[in-house]
Order: sequence, then C-alpha cells, then structure tokens
Amino acid sequence: MKTKIPHRIYLTEDQIPKQWYNLRADMKEQAAPLINPATGRPAALEDLYPVFCEDLAKQEMDDETRYFDIPEEVLDIYKIYRPSPLCRAYNLEKALDTPAKIYYKFEGNNTSGSHKLNSAVAQAYYAGKEGLKGVTTETGAGQWGTALSEACSYFGLDLEVYMVKVSFQQKPFRKDIMKTFGAKVFASPSERTEAGRRILAEDPDNSGSLGCAISEAVERAVTSDGYKYVLGSVLNQVVLHQSVIGLESKTAMELCDEYPDIVIGCAGGGSNLGGLIAPFMQDKLTGKSDPRFIAVEPASCPSLTRGVYRYDFCDTGKITPMAKMYTLGCTFKPSANHAGGLRYHGMSPILSKLYHDGYMEAVAYEQTKVFEAAVQFAKLETILPAPESAHAIRAAIDEALKCRQTGEAKTILFGLTGTGYFDMTAYAAYNEGNMNDYIPSDEELKPAIEALPKIPGIQE
Repeated sequence: MKTKIPHRIYLTEDQIPKQWYNLRADMKEQAAPLINPATGRPAALEDLYPVFCEDLAKQEMDDETRYFDIPEEVLDIYKIYRPSPLCRAYNLEKALDTPAKIYYKFEGNNTSGSHKLNSAVAQAYYAGKEGLKGVTTETGAGQWGTALSEACSYFGLDLEVYMVKVSFQQKPFRKDIMKTFGAKVFASPSERTEAGRRILAEDPDNSGSLGCAISEAVERAVTSDGYKYVLGSVLNQVVLHQSVIGLESKTAMELCDEYPDIVIGCAGGGSNLGGLIAPFMQDKLTGKSDPRFIAVEPASCPSLTRGVYRYDFCDTGKITPMAKMYTLGCTFKPSANHAGGLRYHGMSPILSKLYHDGYMEAVAYEQTKVFEAAVQFAKLETILPAPESAHAIRAAIDEALKCRQTGEAKTILFGLTGTGYFDMTAYAAYNEGNMNDYIPSDEELKPAIEALPKIPGIQE
C-alpha cells in the first residue's frame, strides 16, 4: 500500500539549493537585449553600473551561465526561514470533489510574509560586498519593501523605500514593519524627486504605480553618493534568485514520486512565477517533460493578456533602460484595486519571451473572483493568502474543477507567495460587499500603448 503523502513536506536544511538556476541558459531563443535610452542601442554591461551593483549587473546580462553559486552569507540567512514547505491541499481537493492532486509551495513563513526575501537577501549582500552605504527601491503592496528592509538590516545598509501611494494609504502597518527594520518610507509619487514632482504636476491626485515608484527610487540612487538601486521583480537577476522556490519544489515532489502536469503562479512583474517554473520549464525546454504553465494576472492590469510585445521603459519617468516585454505602456495608470503587488505595466522579459514563443499560457481574473477563491482557500487550508497569491489559487481551483468534469487526475502545483494579514482593508471590502471589479476598456488602454517609445532601426 502506497504511503499517504504528508500534508506538508519539509526538506532538510542540507537540501536547500546551493546554486541558483539561470533559466536563460536553456532557452531556445533569448529575450531581446536591454536598450540604453541615451544611445538607442543595446545596453552594455557598464551601462548598468551607475544604477545596479556590479555583481547584480553581471547576473542581469548573463545568458549563458546555467548555475550561479549562492554565497555562503546568503545561505546562512536562507537557513533561518528555508526550506519552505510544499503542501498538499487535501481539504481543498475534497471540497472541490476533484480527482486532481493540488500542491502549493508556501513562501509566507518569514517576517516579510512573502517570497520576496529570497532576492532581497541576495541583493543586499551584493550591495554590502560593493561597500555601498545604502540602496533605494520601490514597493507596491509592501512585501518587497518589507523584505528588503529586513535584508538591509542584516547587512547594515541604509534603505529608502518609495511605496505606491494607494498601498501606502491602504496598508499602514507595512510601513511600520519597514521602519522597525530601519527603512525610510515615502508615498510615491512624492515631492522628493524630479520624477515625482513632474508626475504630481500633471496629476496632483495620482494614486501611484510601480512604474512611478521605480522612477523615484532610481533617481534617488543615481543622485546620491554611495547608493544604488535594487528591484524586487521583473529583472533577470531577480528571477534567478527566486529559482530557489522551484528547485525546492521539484526536490520535494520527487521525494513523493510526483511531478506537476500544471504549474500556476500569479504574475505582476514575474519574479515569483519565473522562480517557481524555472526547473520545470528547463525540463520542457530540454524535452524531458511537457507541463503546462499558467500565468495569472489581474483583469485591471492585464499586461500579458491584453498588452503588446514591444520595447518599453520599466518606469513611468523613463529613466531606466528599455526592455522588450509584454506591456500596457509605462504611462498606463492602473486602477487602485487591491492586487497591489501586481499593479505593474509590464512583465519580465524572460517570461514575456516564453509566453510569446508559446511555452506558457496566461489568464486574467476580476478581483471579486480572486477573493472568492481566497476566502474558500483560507477556510479549508487555514492560511489567509495575500491577494496576489489568491490569483494563483483562483486558477488552480478552476483547473481542478475542469478535472472534475473530465475525470483526469492531474497534478497541479501553484505558488502561494505570501500571507494576507496586512491586506485586511481588501478582505473587509470583499466581506462587506464593497469590492468593485474594474476592467479597463480598449479605449482606456490605447493611449499608453500608442505612446510606446520609438527606437530608430529597432522599433519604429
């Protein structure tokens, strides 16, 4: 008789990955290079040095190295909260009356409450190694700012965080956690930067966006001695660091003699999804297996499902290099809904390329459907999920219901990226019947897409 798979599968400390996996090394075609906006030509490595730490810039540009050793100093901190558990959602399976087997990788068992700490620790380590005084960053819902404040505290670095204004207002306790770890937190757009002042001059009531907050953080970094900028998603280096999620997941599933037919993750900038799918996508790219991959985004900010695959700035202020990605346009202003960490106009160049080439699918959901799934999951599995994570839950439930109809016993793996304990304003709105869905019309999307940059000889 086959032994029943545990509700939670924990690896040992010795089974924490010792290397990050670089998915780009196995891609059939590489994502298009970054473009230096000053020259209109592909960015050189040294073009990134004024903004990023040198080691991180090298990781960003490396398409060939398959594995990067994780520094011992980073592993020592990983061991405080990793390995994270792989969980079997038995109660959810029973409630859905599905033959599907549902697993989720839970990344919320740390003070930051999310997967963000995996890259924050790495980026803070490299900043300290470079001898910097501090770093600047943006944050949407606050998970990244919280994680980076922890990491900077570990390595003795100053930190300035530019938090999307609507989240700054909706999630006051996130600010207090960041401040507890020593960070300075500002609502974005702010009067502290030229980019912020320009945005406010055009729209004094601007509720902010990740693109806007990135502009402010980059400006502060390049105009402050001893500081550089770090980003919590989108970039190649962040997807690299988050590969620990997928590597641990694969090892844990192998211990149970399991392998996913479907891998699902929420998608805003793409780091957690990219990290979760990395080793399974490697199998797909190399012909070892053929799982489905589903990116789940909010219908209010649908970069993959309704955006265009073009070069665009990564920030609203048009300071950063341009990346070829699925985008709604860097001037797109997302609605002030509750999927804070998914309110970004573009998508990771790696994931954009994989999606464009047909290796991955994408779906978009309205907020009420997402929170319906979040509440159902919380009642059955005892974890209150972050609104962002609940997008993946919604898709996993829908896939499991399809299995109920077809009778297929598929194995589903999704990423539970974090907890929702600082998102009670959103849960209150849902529970009280005050949550509204918002789906932008084609006419609303059109201006920002039409304003995408023109690059002579590359994008006319």
